[in-house]
Amino acid sequence: MPDANPEALDFLLTRRSRPAKTLGLPVPDRAELMPLLTAAARTPDHGKLEPWRFVVLGRAALDRLSAAVPTCDAAQGLDDKAIAKAQKQFDDADLAVAVIEVQRPSPKIPAIEQTYSAGAVCLGLLNAALAAGWGANWLSGWPSHDPSFVQTTLNLTAAERVAGFIHIGTEKEAPPERPRPDIQAITTWADA
Repeated sequence: MPDANPEALDFLLTRRSRPAKTLGLPVPDRAELMPLLTAAARTPDHGKLEPWRFVVLGRAALDRLSAAVPTCDAAQGLDDKAIAKAQKQFDDADLAVAVIEVQRPSPKIPAIEQTYSAGAVCLGLLNAALAAGWGANWLSGWPSHDPSFVQTTLNLTAAERVAGFIHIGTEKEAPPERPRPDIQAITTWADA
């Protein structure tokens, strides 16, 4: 029988993201954020390429991102409601960490595996924040996929993209539980 960690398993079985709009002050300071980033970086990483990095966004940076949303290429032709919704993610936040996927040239490691690793970092950071007692949520949105927006506001290169914005703060209200997948319906057992 393997050594079990029932507390960790219980956490994973009951974890629940907190809507970003319900997060407020205080937020973790640098010293409190470093163990969360460290935990997130302990992710599956085939080839040890580290195909990701972090950009920590404080209030001033979030204001700058919000102001840039209407001017990005993807905003052209969108209605005011879609633009306001995209801005709200940055307006409502006091701290967010942009997880940046960094594609590394490799003859052995496919690009898709690097993308999966960056996604795993997002989930790792989300879970680390929740385990540390913070509220957290993983968001993206159309501006995060717009090269003009991310290159201008986050100084990303053409080989980089936003895997997600992890919003972290103090939970102002507990969200209700939501429906979960029917594991029996989505699981196939291949015993032979």
